Amino acid sequence: MLSVPELDLLTIVLLLFAALAAGWVDAVVGGGGLIQLPALLLVPGITPVQALATNKLGSILGTATSSITYYRRVGPDLRTAGPMAVAALGGAVGGAALAALIPADLFKPVILLVLAGVLVFTLARPKLGEYDDLRWVGNGHRRIAAAIGLLIGGYDGLLGPGTGTFLVIALVSVLGYSFLPASAIAKIVNFATNLGALIFFVPAGHVIWTLGLGLGVANLVGAYIGARMAVARGSRFVRVVFVLVVAVLILRLGWDVADEWLS
Repeated sequence: MLSVPELDLLTIVLLLFAALAAGWVDAVVGGGGLIQLPALLLVPGITPVQALATNKLGSILGTATSSITYYRRVGPDLRTAGPMAVAALGGAVGGAALAALIPADLFKPVILLVLAGVLVFTLARPKLGEYDDLRWVGNGHRRIAAAIGLLIGGYDGLLGPGTGTFLVIALVSVLGYSFLPASAIAKIVNFATNLGALIFFVPAGHVIWTLGLGLGVANLVGAYIGARMAVARGSRFVRVVFVLVVAVLILRLGWDVADEWLS
């Protein structure tokens, strides 16, 4: 078992605050990895794979909490969430197995372009995600949901940040859900992707347990608050937070890409 590095009080406080904020953002619309994973990378001596694995442990407590909260208060369609989550779990296991082999830097420019397209698409359609307008029926609907889960699950195991955001926009723009039920389904699927990644990371010994569990408690609190706020305020609130999170993701990734190109 990996031991937690020696951390000063300020670093611990910052890590816990980052996990709390990440849990809130993840519960509302996804993208909490944008906050929690970079914070973990500031820990002295931690490797990128250890940070990714420990981030999954911290995140899974938050996604479990928000999934339960949404299930009780929104009642997401499990006929969509079920096959999507199973496929996403398998994709996450495969993605995690590749995480130590493929440089993350190769993916950042592509992800940046995709996020920019998502933001433009969302802003250009102000009514998008305001009401349910489901596409396909029966097995066709479930097959498309499973395909989305497999693709995004693979990305989550491989890299992670923005997974919940990608799930929400796919559920809204491809399957036709409004933002609130899309976020509810996304949490169930995101729990499965976190679990899938941990199925690989735990036996491989990449998880720093003490640190991950501490972050998990803070993530859990943020997730509970965020899910209740989303349910209380509805799809319009979720849409606003979604646009803000995507914009921040673009700025963050754009900064990283520019810094790498200039260095």
